[in-house]
Order: sequence, then C-alpha cells, then structure tokens
Amino acid sequence: MTPKTALPLTKLRGAATHRGVYTSEHSSHLKGETYYPPQMVGVVGLEIHAQIHAASKLFSSSGVRFSAPPNSLVACFDASLPGTLPVLNRRCVEASVMTGLALNCTINRKSLFDRKHYFYADMPAGYQITQQRLPIAVNGSLTYSYLGGRKRNQVVTKNVRIKQIQLEQDSGKSLHDDHRNQTLIDLNRAGVGLMEVVMEADMECGEEAAAAVRELQLILQTLGTCYGNMAEGQLRVDANVSVHRPGEPLGVRTEVKNINSARYVAKAIDYEIQRQMEVLDTGGTILNETRAFDSKSGATVPMRDKEGLQDYRFMPEPNLPPLFVYESVASVPAGVDPTQVVVIDRLKAILPELPGVKRAQLVEEYGLLPEHSFTLVNEVGLMDYFERVIQKTKAEPRKVIGWVIKELLGNLNQNGLRLTQSPISSEALAELLNILESGHISTSAAKVVFQEMWKLPEKSVKQLVAELDLELISDQEQILQICRRVVDAHPEEVRVIRAGNKKVLNKLMGIVQKETKGRTDPLQVRRILEEMTS
Repeated sequence: MTPKTALPLTKLRGAATHRGVYTSEHSSHLKGETYYPPQMVGVVGLEIHAQIHAASKLFSSSGVRFSAPPNSLVACFDASLPGTLPVLNRRCVEASVMTGLALNCTINRKSLFDRKHYFYADMPAGYQITQQRLPIAVNGSLTYSYLGGRKRNQVVTKNVRIKQIQLEQDSGKSLHDDHRNQTLIDLNRAGVGLMEVVMEADMECGEEAAAAVRELQLILQTLGTCYGNMAEGQLRVDANVSVHRPGEPLGVRTEVKNINSARYVAKAIDYEIQRQMEVLDTGGTILNETRAFDSKSGATVPMRDKEGLQDYRFMPEPNLPPLFVYESVASVPAGVDPTQVVVIDRLKAILPELPGVKRAQLVEEYGLLPEHSFTLVNEVGLMDYFERVIQKTKAEPRKVIGWVIKELLGNLNQNGLRLTQSPISSEALAELLNILESGHISTSAAKVVFQEMWKLPEKSVKQLVAELDLELISDQEQILQICRRVVDAHPEEVRVIRAGNKKVLNKLMGIVQKETKGRTDPLQVRRILEEMTS
C-alpha cells in the first residue's frame, strides 16, 4: 500500500552516484522557482539476519524445513513449556565461527548469551536468547564490488567494517487472516538459529548496500553456513539510514525492516535517502522510526516510532553457561574431549575458496577482464558452467566468456530464467563453439544456430546447421561470383571506396553476408572486396 504520509518524491537527477552523493530538484512553495539544495550524503549501516544451515534448531532438536505444515516442527522448548531447558547446537556455533573467519573477524574465545525481553505473539517465552554483551565474533571486514562507471563496466571495490556476529533465536510467524479478523501463529521457525551480522555505517547508497549484501550471500553460500535464499526468509536485511551534509554531525536515522531481496535493498535505501533529504529541504524533521519497504509502490512506509525507546531488560541467560571455543586441539583443557568442542584451527583448515579469491583466479588463469570474473562469480552457477564449456571446447577463454555472458546470460535475463532453467547445456554450447572453431560456420551463423538451439534444445548443433543450410560456402568460384555481383550492383559505393572512404566496404560486406545467410568467412570476403574495389 502507498503511505498516506509519503512525500511526492522528485526523480533523482542522475540518481545516486557510486560515491553516494544525492541531489534533488523541486519547486519552492513560496516563489514557485526551482532550486538545488546543497549536496547531501547518505549514511547506511546494515543488520543482516542469516538463517544457519543446520538440521535442527539453535537450542532444541526440532528439525528445520521451509514450508513444512504449520506447527509440525515444534519441540517443547520452542513452545516454552515449563521445565524445558536449552541445549546449544554445536553446528550453529561452528557455522558462526566459520563465517567470522571468512569475514576477517576476531573470534572471541569466550562469549555469553543474554535474554532480550519483548512480547511477540509468535515468541512464547516473551524473550529472545541472543548475545548482547559478548558476541562470538567482532571487528571484521567485508570487501565487496559492483559494476560502476557510465557504461556499468568498471569494477568498483569497497570495504565495510563488520562490528559483530552474534548467535540468536529466530521468532515464529504470525499469519494474519483479514477475512476472519484473526491472527494464526506458526512456531515452526521459532528457535531456528540465526547469525546476526552487524555492518557499520560505512556505506553511502543503496547500490553499495546491495553489493555488500550480495557478497555476504555468496560467502555464506560458499561456506555452506546459510543457503541465503532471501525469498524463503533465510537472509533478511534491516537497513539503518540517515543523511547529512559533509562536515556536519550525522542525521537522525530510520530503520527499514525485513527487506527480502538485494534489489529491494537498493531501492528501499535510495528511496529513504531521497525522502529524508526532501523532508530536510522543506524544513521538516526526521523521526527516529521503524519503516517497511512496500515493493509495489517502491516507497518506505512507517511502522512504529522509536521515540519511547523500548527497554529490552537485557539480562544474562541463566540456563546457558559461557560459550568457549578453542584455538587448537592443544589448547583444549585436560579431561575435555577435543571432538566435542569447537576448535578454530580445524575450521580454518576446511574453509573453501571465497568469491574474491575465485575472481582473482579467473582473471589470472583465463586472462578474463575483472568485470567478466565479477559476473561469473556473482551469477549462481555461471562460473561452473563457464569452466565446463572451457573443458570441452578448443575456443579461447575470452571467446567463450563472450558467448556465456552476451548470448547465454542475455537470453536468460531477457526471458526471466535462472541458469538451471537454461535450455542450452554447457555441452551443447561447447559443441557449437567447436564447430565454429573448425571453420565450418561463421560467427553470424553460429548466433543464428544459438537462437535455434534455445527454441529446439532436443536437436543437436549439427542437425540445426544442416537444416538451416548454414555451413560455410567452400566453393571459391561461387564466393567470387557473389562478390562480383554485389560490386557491380553498387557503383556509387565503389566510387566512394576508391576515393578513400574504406568504411563503406563494411556495407558491401554486409550485403554479401546477407545474400549468403552468413555462410561466408568475413575475412575472406573483405580480402576479395578490397581487391575488386582497389
């Protein structure tokens, strides 16, 4: 729904730059004239809740499964029945330590659990178990990149500080039935383990924040600590947004809650920055409030204000002792079974290659441009697809990347498909490139075949080439006759070429290619035409 109090926002002039500086233009209510206020800078921090990939919940043995029947995965502890006690899931601890290591954090050898008291109908205990005082990981950093520049082909790399990573419980879900005027509670999600990753306010616009979220998502998926499916609520983003003029104190911030896609992260933050800027331009005041992003209207809408700061009454969790992790097996105290505790060195040893390392390797190993390696790693499964094609084709990697990004990814995006839904397998694309490399078809003909492969994936490349009659003409005399006919039919173009304008030769080449349906070698055709028009 569209908020009743939403301001009619003017369109950004040039939108947000990659440096996060925003400008606005709107008419003065007093004089009716257009004016440009001084530049303001957005200030963005993020709190990201990542659902830990584990077989059971953080403190109970209940299973974790998306879209299970309501209240079918609820242990007595999850329902907060009297006499039940929490039992910490070691897998969740290991996942948070691995995530902390990947984000360059300091892993606290001792961390503590706390109770955060607030009443939600879908939180039966009336409190959440979290880590307020001493979280499991602190003081990290995340390097992220995005494509910037006028043509969106320059890789811009930045860093954001990670304040902390803390373990905590998720709440259940409230399902509102407006027809019956009632709310139903599903506790399947109650008690599921979360890692809350707190990013400092080092970002300046929605594009930077979305890139940071996407990079974190890739890291978590690579580690296997979180599936990161935002559509299923496995990764949820709260954005803290404010604006100020450089050199002045930071402004009052608002919090945009529960954003469930990287694209919406960018849109919500950019809208909120622009909204706050226009409020200040017109002499208004920014409220310290919680807002939600309405994806239909593209606006943030107020939920509740924070003026009366809620007292969460944090207190130590009395039913959980301090959590200890150990640097190495040698540091595990005598009498403690090393296989039953979390050892940092063991987890370091099994850390996989992270996305940043993979990008660098693609550039070094295949000679790719940085922006191409960025696309390969950031699109789920695309790097594996590219490498499978490389293994089965004689084509150079730089030629393969053009087909993968321009043709394959372009068609996928145009049709709104994921890579797993592609009708063209890596084997089929490799077969097409091998035929192209062998000189049996031209590049333009190969592109025609690619489009037919998209429509008719059950047919082989050789079948399509034969049916479409696209194999290169090998008869030299036939090619000479076609070129002679084109030259004779375009005397004016020939005159211009002989006068020194060699660019017109491309027009004659295009006519030859059209007449032959792309079945001639462009280099051979150019050579023949140059001789005939010299």
